[in-house]
Amino acid sequence: MKFRLAESGDSQALLHIYAQYVNTPVTFEYELPSVQEFSERIESISAWYPYLVCEVEGGIAGYAYAHRFRSREAYQWSVELSVYLDQAHVSHGLGGMLYDRLMTLLKMQEVRTAYACVTVPNTRSEALHRAMGFQLLGIWKNAGYKNGKWHDVAWYEKQLRNYDEHPVPLKKFSDIPADGIREILDSDVSF
Repeated sequence: MKFRLAESGDSQALLHIYAQYVNTPVTFEYELPSVQEFSERIESISAWYPYLVCEVEGGIAGYAYAHRFRSREAYQWSVELSVYLDQAHVSHGLGGMLYDRLMTLLKMQEVRTAYACVTVPNTRSEALHRAMGFQLLGIWKNAGYKNGKWHDVAWYEKQLRNYDEHPVPLKKFSDIPADGIREILDSDVSF
């Protein structure tokens, strides 16, 4: 098992995993993006935040990333997380291992709060977030319409750092030293 940063060349493999969810309410996206569009998403997100992949036996088994929670400056210390696993690798602990590394890297950037949005019911994702120490904030009723049905979403949050009175600005992920990133990716972190 190997954890590393995503590259634009991973787009096809990540899109293969994401395709397993597009026809479900796990994502509210209706159409599978093109490889080019997915590559642009990876590059755009990676400019500021970690975008991680997990390789098992040479193939990508899952990925996780963070992106800015809201666009206004006061939200710079908050992120929303996403994790997707190939169905063959679900319930093997990979989601937690990806999240451990992702949140450890986000702390290095000075991120204070991580949020996650889960279409409910989704017992595996709900259990993952509880196991990772996320607290349920609430349920948005009938928040999205997909596959002929209205769906509720649960919002979760997790504090990553203290809420000091004068926080330093968010660091771009590219400003984090590469050796520190590699150490986290190679480690047995336990958030």
